[in-house]
Amino acid sequence: MKVIITGATGMVGEGVLLECLQNEKVTAVLSISRRTAAIQHPKLKELLVEDFTKLSLFRDAIAGYDACFYCAGVSSVGMKEDKYRYITYDTTLAFAKSLLEINSEISFIYVSGGSTDSTEQGKVMWARVKGKTENDLAKLPFKKEYNFRPGAMTTVSGQKHANPFAFVAKIIKFFAPSAVLSLHEVGRAMIHAVERDNVKNILEIKDIRALA
Repeated sequence: MKVIITGATGMVGEGVLLECLQNEKVTAVLSISRRTAAIQHPKLKELLVEDFTKLSLFRDAIAGYDACFYCAGVSSVGMKEDKYRYITYDTTLAFAKSLLEINSEISFIYVSGGSTDSTEQGKVMWARVKGKTENDLAKLPFKKEYNFRPGAMTTVSGQKHANPFAFVAKIIKFFAPSAVLSLHEVGRAMIHAVERDNVKNILEIKDIRALA
């Protein structure tokens, strides 16, 4: 399996990347990000793209991949809705459409979040925007398309880009183990989702753990 990963300079993307690099089912990884993840591995290639809406300019570099694990994203804290929507919805959809034009048989997995609003009508801004992103990605003709809602996650060994609040996940795990996933589990579940059939479109914590 040849995989594209975005967001490798963030906690989730880096954790998924490290799982893919050590997983024998993955033969090649292309990390697409705005800055280098500073990871060296025989399986890994890196493509620096400043503007994700212009992915089509890199047609040759992104051709021939089986799956994309889209882990890029930003926190909505302190951000106005129009800017958050541009980064979370507009950029993601533009990236996905360009990728699909070049790899018509590719599978796509989007890392969303717990409490995402599939109705797109709720009062919580980030949840509405994530919900619309999930819904519109699901309409695109990917070979397979899944939306992961992992909630709290713990890091894996070797991570350099842990979220400053990652320690909170460890505290939650102590009191409620079933509410927390490791990034190894998230990465393995993504790989298995691409391999298997009859996987539901939206995967909550319990679904991701079962698939891992």
